[in-house]
Amino acid sequence: MLQDVSKVLKKQDSPQIRDLDFLIGAELDSPQLLCEEGGTSHSYKTAVDELTVLTSNIFLFPQIFINNEWYTSSKGRTFPTFNPATGVKICDVEEADKEDVDKAVEAAKAAKHRGSPWRRMDGSSRGRLLHKLADLMERDRILLATLETLDTGKPFLQSFFIDLDGSIKTLRYYAGWADKIHGKSLPVDESFVCLTKHEPVGICGAIIPWNFPLLMFMWKIAPALSCGNTVVIKPAEQTPLTALHVGSLIKEVGFPPGVVNIVPGFGPTAGAAIASHMDIDKVAFTGSTEVGQLIKEAAAKSNLKRVTLELGGKNPCIVFADSDLSLAVEETQKGAFYNQGQCCTAASRVFVEESIYEEFVRSSIENAKKIVTGDPLDPQTSHGPQIDRQQFDKIMDLIESGKKEGAKLEYGGTSVGEGSLFIQPTIFSGVKDHMRIAKEEIFGPVQCILSFKSQKEVIERANSSQYGLVSAVFTAIPVYNPDNTREHLDQINCYNALHAQTPFGGYKMSGNGRELGEYALAEYSEVKAVTIKLSETM
Repeated sequence: MLQDVSKVLKKQDSPQIRDLDFLIGAELDSPQLLCEEGGTSHSYKTAVDELTVLTSNIFLFPQIFINNEWYTSSKGRTFPTFNPATGVKICDVEEADKEDVDKAVEAAKAAKHRGSPWRRMDGSSRGRLLHKLADLMERDRILLATLETLDTGKPFLQSFFIDLDGSIKTLRYYAGWADKIHGKSLPVDESFVCLTKHEPVGICGAIIPWNFPLLMFMWKIAPALSCGNTVVIKPAEQTPLTALHVGSLIKEVGFPPGVVNIVPGFGPTAGAAIASHMDIDKVAFTGSTEVGQLIKEAAAKSNLKRVTLELGGKNPCIVFADSDLSLAVEETQKGAFYNQGQCCTAASRVFVEESIYEEFVRSSIENAKKIVTGDPLDPQTSHGPQIDRQQFDKIMDLIESGKKEGAKLEYGGTSVGEGSLFIQPTIFSGVKDHMRIAKEEIFGPVQCILSFKSQKEVIERANSSQYGLVSAVFTAIPVYNPDNTREHLDQINCYNALHAQTPFGGYKMSGNGRELGEYALAEYSEVKAVTIKLSETM
């Protein structure tokens, strides 16, 4: 199977693509050989066996990364991480608890102390380290994409071309900013001069989700390090492997000890310790709205640390009758089904003008039939499993609610294979605004198609959600007024168009603060004003 993947990769026009052989031979400390325990009758096992042979020296880092060293859990506990495509355990990972977070914070505090190598490092040197980290990720690109696919179940080619590409571009973008962060000279009254300077916030805590583990890791650490902060970051317990591998690269690059610390663990223990820690100056979280509220409460009750939250969404797509129908069908399904629908940006409410509604539904069904569900390592696969049983059950419950409340199930709606975590891409028509599937974030491969009669009506309905993250409009007349929607990201005739240069975040219950672009730098820096009294002789 991996030979097929390699053939596909070699056909791509990318200078970063190499033979799989390059995975072998890295000299890394505290490694654990990659292996899957147990057995399975799934056809995927053949691919796993090939992977083990082809990459016999792929190493996992299943420990806690603090001060550029690897540690076991202070409580002596571990937790398993599973391959969702097979249900087979990949390995056990050391579980960080409050004591481990405290240790990581002490390391981060020492790394930013006055006179430390990181504190004395200039912006251009920080930028070089970020570029070097991007270089090593280019080198380990197939390895990281493979780990991401094994840990998340997302198709390998998506891991390779989207997650890795976005992660590397994010690092390089903020590497370029590192020596361009500066203040202003301000005109003030009387005989004074006022200057501003931008300083690091300090120790930044980060808690990242399981749907895009590597990409979210970079969205958090890249702007934080560009501004000169230190970081304590908790990857999701379902998907810690790529974050921990990046820890080994951070040490290899030569970041000073304590600048980045990685504490794999659970939300109620390690995550709560980060949110409430008195010495953490800022916390950034991506995940559910419910947990985001808990984090903001913990931050307020501790030291009023700064908080940025990127939370849930129930994102509207509006398709007007004059739009390019095939483009609208393709883009809205990309929005609904990409990453098995496990995206905060998922296009789960598609409003279609009445005159083209039936044609749009028919075309959407035909398009969904082309989606290939199966082995994530197969280059033909475009649809993998859900992350775990809890998410699977939640999605299936919402699908059942759609049927019970009167929506018409046009396609899918069932699992693929007995006992698996695969769910068919699912399409509902006749969806009404009061239905659960039209109000709740599904976080699964479910497309809800609603109809509308007028622009005024659909704008009101699109804005009726408690969320405000992403919206899209498909029309041949590019005079749509983005002021009409209360979403952060408005997309015209496209979907999932995210770039390192453009800001991303939410309105309302979708969060606050911005990630990516120049705007994210403000979330990781403090502005200091310096006022100088001028002498009359000057």
